[in-house]
Amino acid sequence: MAGELVLVTGGTGFIGIKVIQLALKAGYSVRAAVRSQQKADAVLETPTVKSIKPGSRLTFTIVPDILAENAYDEAANGVRYIIHVASPVIKGEGFPPEQWESAIVEPAIKGTSSILEAAYKTEGIKRIVITSSEVAIIPWEEFIAKEVDTVFDDKYEIPFPAGPYSHIFEAYAASKVRALVFTKQFIKEKKPEWDVINIMPSFVIGENEMITDPKLVSDGTVSAAFAQVLGEDSGWGNVPSTSVHVADVARLHVEALNAKIEGNQSFLAVSEGERGTRWEEAVDIVNRNFPEAVKKGIFPNNGTARTKRTKVDASRTEKVFGFKFQSYEEQVKSVAKQYLSLVGAPEA
Repeated sequence: MAGELVLVTGGTGFIGIKVIQLALKAGYSVRAAVRSQQKADAVLETPTVKSIKPGSRLTFTIVPDILAENAYDEAANGVRYIIHVASPVIKGEGFPPEQWESAIVEPAIKGTSSILEAAYKTEGIKRIVITSSEVAIIPWEEFIAKEVDTVFDDKYEIPFPAGPYSHIFEAYAASKVRALVFTKQFIKEKKPEWDVINIMPSFVIGENEMITDPKLVSDGTVSAAFAQVLGEDSGWGNVPSTSVHVADVARLHVEALNAKIEGNQSFLAVSEGERGTRWEEAVDIVNRNFPEAVKKGIFPNNGTARTKRTKVDASRTEKVFGFKFQSYEEQVKSVAKQYLSLVGAPEA
C-alpha cells in the first residue's frame, strides 16, 4: 500500500536506483541501505530523485558490510516490505578463478540469508522481493554454450550447481541458483508470516543515473548492446538472445509489492518473446535514430556483437503484471540518449 515503508538494498546499483525512484513515484516511503553517506548523497543527486523532492519519504541506513553477521537487522526494523537487490556483480576483469567461490557465490548466499533472517526477526513485514536472474533456472551449458530447442519459462528448475566452474559467469549463475534454492528452503522450513517474489531479469540494458562519466555508460551487461555502438567488442563472446529494459525490471520489483500478485512465485523479465534479442541490431537502431551522432563520429557504430539463440518465455510475467516489456530498440535508445547527454551532444 502506498505510503508504507520499503527497505531497498543495493539502491546505488543499476537496478536499485531505478527501484528507489519508481517506489517513490508510486507513493511509498523508502529506506535505502547504502554502504556510506557518500553513496546516499549520490542517490539524492540523481535528476529523477531531485525532481520527485521526496523529503522525509527517502531515508538512508548505512550498512558498510552487507556480509557481516546481522547486517540488515537494524535496517529492517519497522519496514513493511523489503526489495533486496544487492548482490555481487561482475565488472572489468572480475576475480581470479580461485576467488570465484568466496567472492561471488558465497556472498550472494550470505546476502540473501542475511536479509531473510533479518525479516524473520522483524514483526509486520508483508513481502520480500528479491532480484534473482534467468540463470537461476536455465542450465549453464544450455544458456551460454549449446543451442537447444527448449523454451525456458519460470517453472523450470535446475540442479544445485557445484564447482569448480569453467567461467566467472558460470560462478555468477551458480550464485543465483544457490540463492534461489536457499530462499525456497528457508520458506519451507521457517514458514514466515511474509512471502517472497523472485524477479529474474535477463541482460539488463538502459540508462543509469548513478553514472556521470560517459566512459562508464557501457558498463556491465549494458556493454553487450552498447560496446559495438562505441566501436568496440562487447567482450561477452556469443551472448544469449535475452535482454530487458532496466525500467521494466524496476517496475516489476515495485509492482510485485501489490498483494494482488500472489506471493512465493518467480517471474522472468525477458523482452522480445521467443525470437529474443539480436544484439548486433544495435548498430541499425543507432543509425536510424541518431544519424547525426553517427555522422559526427560520436557513435563510431562499427564494433562487433554476436548472438547465441536462447529461447525464454516471459509471457506469464507480462500477463500477470499487465504490461509488455519494452523492445530492444527502446533499450538501446535509452543508453544512447544518456550517452549523448553526458557528452553534451544533441539527441537528433
